Amino acid sequence: MNNTISPNHNGEPGNQILFATGMCPLGWLLVAVKPTGVCAIALGDAPDNLTKAFQDKYPEAEFTDGSPEFERIFAALRQFIDIPEQGLALTLDTGGTPFQQRVWQALREIPVGATASYSEIARRIGSPNSARAVASACAANPLAIAIPCHRVLRIDGKLSGYRWGLERKAALLRRELLYKKQLIEIG
Repeated sequence: MNNTISPNHNGEPGNQILFATGMCPLGWLLVAVKPTGVCAIALGDAPDNLTKAFQDKYPEAEFTDGSPEFERIFAALRQFIDIPEQGLALTLDTGGTPFQQRVWQALREIPVGATASYSEIARRIGSPNSARAVASACAANPLAIAIPCHRVLRIDGKLSGYRWGLERKAALLRRELLYKKQLIEIG
C-alpha cells in the first residue's frame, strides 16, 4: 500500500477533526480527517449510526459536506475496494498504542488476496504469545480498508470478528481474491 502513517490520533481539543459520510460498494462509509491525515474510516449500514458512534467518541468533530478533499478520499477508497491492487495513497493518522501500531503495520504488509492468522501476526511482530492481543488490536483498528484487518483469520482459516461486520469482511476478501485471480489469468 502507498499509505503514509502519522501516529498522532488522539482526539485532544484543538485537533480539528472533519468528517463526512458517503456510499461505497460495501454500504455507508464515514471518513474523518485531521490536519495530520485520515484518522478514521468506518463502514456501516446507515449514515446516522456511523455519525452518532463517531461523534460519541469525538464530540468536537465537525461534519463537512462535499469538500474536494473528501471527494478525493471517497473516490480513492471506492476505487481501492473495486481495484485493490492499485494501492491506497492516503496519509493516515493511526493513533493507537505502540503495540497496536506494530500490529497495524504488519497488517499493511499482508498482500492483496492473502490472509494471515492472529498467531502469524503475533509471531511477525515478535510477540508469539500475544494472538489475543493482536485480535484486540484488529478490533481497535480505526481505519477500515486502509489497515486491512479483514485479511486476518482464525488459525483454522475461518472468519472471525470484524468491527464492521463479518459480511463485509467476507465481501472484501472475495473481491481481493477475485481481483488476484483475474491478474493471474491475464498474466
